[in-house]
Amino acid sequence: MGVDTATEAVRLPGSARPEVQGSNGHGADHDGARAADTTRPDARIRLTLMKGFALSCERVPITIPLSAQRVAAFVALRNRPSLRPYVAEMLWLDATQDRAMGNLRSALWRLRQAGVPVVETTGDYLTLGQDVAVDVIDFAVWSRRLMAGEGDVVTARIDEISVAGDLLPDWYDDWVLIERERLRQLRLHALERACVMLTLAGEYGRAIEAGLAAITEEPLHESGHVALINAHLSEGNRAEAIRQYRAYVRLMHDELRLGPSPAVTALMTPLVEAASRA
Repeated sequence: MGVDTATEAVRLPGSARPEVQGSNGHGADHDGARAADTTRPDARIRLTLMKGFALSCERVPITIPLSAQRVAAFVALRNRPSLRPYVAEMLWLDATQDRAMGNLRSALWRLRQAGVPVVETTGDYLTLGQDVAVDVIDFAVWSRRLMAGEGDVVTARIDEISVAGDLLPDWYDDWVLIERERLRQLRLHALERACVMLTLAGEYGRAIEAGLAAITEEPLHESGHVALINAHLSEGNRAEAIRQYRAYVRLMHDELRLGPSPAVTALMTPLVEAASRA
């Protein structure tokens, strides 16, 4: 039996059409908060960790020493109260406990000298300042809402994910490497989900951009290629869909000596064969 190759599309599991709002949309969170408010536009202090460390207060950049940067970044990524000895031990692994605690006291003093309450001290605990907005925390919250299919997520922010860089790319501490990989995986899945959602919403150009960002992040992730192929097919670009499929087949063979999954092969074979007969 023939296949209608003009409309046949590869579908990701669980890709039911969500209610997607445009870039100016707003909606209520489960706790009553606005989706657009996750960026905390009223925050006085902003800490940026993606693409590198940057600190600003009321849009004015603030320079602090590396030791103070490490404390601020560690406390921000933990995003919960942390015992001072634990922070000291994690940041100065090769130092004695007394030396590590001394280094931490010095770094906290340097932070206070900057004049902005990035890290607050409560007894033996260090916490992120209440007036501090952190791009990584915002990114994680928004990405999880996107992947959960919440219809009130503002889709304009998908473009930010497509160009977001790695966490603190020039830092090589173990705690940074672990968190960097966790955020990389989160970004990858958010991009794939964004590609699916934008395709279903008919925003094919942005869907393709998100899909390309996903396979650039992880070239061997089949679900990213599937989402991108589906975006091309939904737009009616069968030639691009076939080109993408063939590129993925070559990549899998060259890197792993494997082929695509049977499900993807079964869905794409009629389209490829029809193109070969044309």
